[in-house]
Amino acid sequence: MCGRFSLSEEVLNLQRAFEFYYADEERPRYNIAPGQQILTVIEQEGARIGKSMKWGLVPSWAKDLKTGYKMINARSEGIETKPSFKVPFKKQRCLILADGFYEWKRINEGKQPYRFVMKSGLPFAFAGLWDVWDKGEEPLVTCTILTTAPNKVTEKVHDRMPVILNEKDYDFWLNSSVSETVQLSKLLVPYDEGAMEMYPVSTLVNSSKQDHPEMIKQLNSL
Repeated sequence: MCGRFSLSEEVLNLQRAFEFYYADEERPRYNIAPGQQILTVIEQEGARIGKSMKWGLVPSWAKDLKTGYKMINARSEGIETKPSFKVPFKKQRCLILADGFYEWKRINEGKQPYRFVMKSGLPFAFAGLWDVWDKGEEPLVTCTILTTAPNKVTEKVHDRMPVILNEKDYDFWLNSSVSETVQLSKLLVPYDEGAMEMYPVSTLVNSSKQDHPEMIKQLNSL
């Protein structure tokens, strides 16, 4: 699964890299947790638009918001048949921007967090799905991160990893007129391990209340 990630890059740099329009301000984030608002990119009328969404998908048909706590991630295998995800998979896909994500490895002393990043240091995009829940006082837009089998880097710590899209596939993934699930499913594979690296970080990241640059610094003791 993917339960924490970071997006410390300045929003203007993100707009240039991912070619989207976004009017709101965003501060650097070092320890993004489920239930928080996150920056996503969707397609509207042929243009990429930045949109803030709550992390934890609440299907449009859900009776209440509690569903979102269980749906921060969605397994990509068989996604096209799962009640909560099959409609968003066909019509409501998004990019979820990140520059690193965290997983925990069990060791003798407890659990050691590791951060996974691109060797290039550049931000990247998770494959996401979104939906709108309108049974409250105002519509709520929520999203989930798709997961897949691990690559040779992430398998050292966890048996799943988030789906990271290749830049060449962004337009196809975002295009709401594309609903061919077979072709879309071909994108939901482990990312190239040769482009990724991992390193241990402080257990400060264990607390979702902590969100500062210390989160992403490498520990030298491991």
